[in-house]
Amino acid sequence: MRKPLAAVLALGAVLAASACSSAAATSSPGSGGIAAVGAENEYADVIGQVGGKYVSVSAIMSNPNTDPHTFEASASVARVVSAAQLVVQNGVGYDTFMNTIENAAPSSSREVIVVQHLLGLPDATPNPHLWYRPGVMTAVANAIAADLAAIAPAHASYFKENAAAFARSLAPWTEAIAAFKAKYGGTPVATTEPVADYMLQAAGADNLTPFAFQADIMNGTDPSAQDVAAERSLFTQRKAKVLVYNQQVTDSLTESFITLARANGIPVVGVYETMPVPGYDYQSWMLAEVQALEKAVASKTSTERL
Repeated sequence: MRKPLAAVLALGAVLAASACSSAAATSSPGSGGIAAVGAENEYADVIGQVGGKYVSVSAIMSNPNTDPHTFEASASVARVVSAAQLVVQNGVGYDTFMNTIENAAPSSSREVIVVQHLLGLPDATPNPHLWYRPGVMTAVANAIAADLAAIAPAHASYFKENAAAFARSLAPWTEAIAAFKAKYGGTPVATTEPVADYMLQAAGADNLTPFAFQADIMNGTDPSAQDVAAERSLFTQRKAKVLVYNQQVTDSLTESFITLARANGIPVVGVYETMPVPGYDYQSWMLAEVQALEKAVASKTSTERL
């Protein structure tokens, strides 16, 4: 992960740091008695859907104009996390600041779901954007229901029913992925980062961008000249049918590829690391990303922003 996030902060540094851009802990509607936190707003959204009226949820990272990899926790974020009875975080080095806060203010009654551990993934997992992988959020919802039931046993059946309803509501997304694979499987695409790679793989797209290039861009390091040349050729030789790029994080290099794609008539699709708000929940966000990909392939229509 990018170095600023991977560094382990001392408690004093956590409390003194400022939130990057305007990202901060923001509460979702709800007046329930269980204080819950999602490190990323997509996880907070699922907590809210499962916990319903019995939870009050805060999302730490929710600004779509912020690079989540370089987020720095503020004193207010530390207070919110420290007071939480339930925390859901991604893991795989993506939100290490959460571990620092939790360790600095330990609580035997706090339930913590680390999605990486829930899925049994090693620390060396190369792509941390786990929420784009079909099936992940169903597992997360079930884990949330179980932990909320441990906190409030009287409402266990309510949480279980909500988790089941959430799983059913993902059907339009998974059906759209299957339909894309059936109709457009093997479509060659280019990417700047591995943000949506899990979804692209599930949809049967052929990602021509070298993973080393994607990882370098994700980690804020300079790609090799060889990989840059290979990426450029995907547009100049029109090998790729679509460019999928991280809409939240661009620099002069990635902007040059976007420009090159446009110049060669290749549609561009922007994907997000945090759920765009307002107007989306997790289900509608994921469905919109697949629909944008399909429009790009079917009619060469770009969707750079949702």
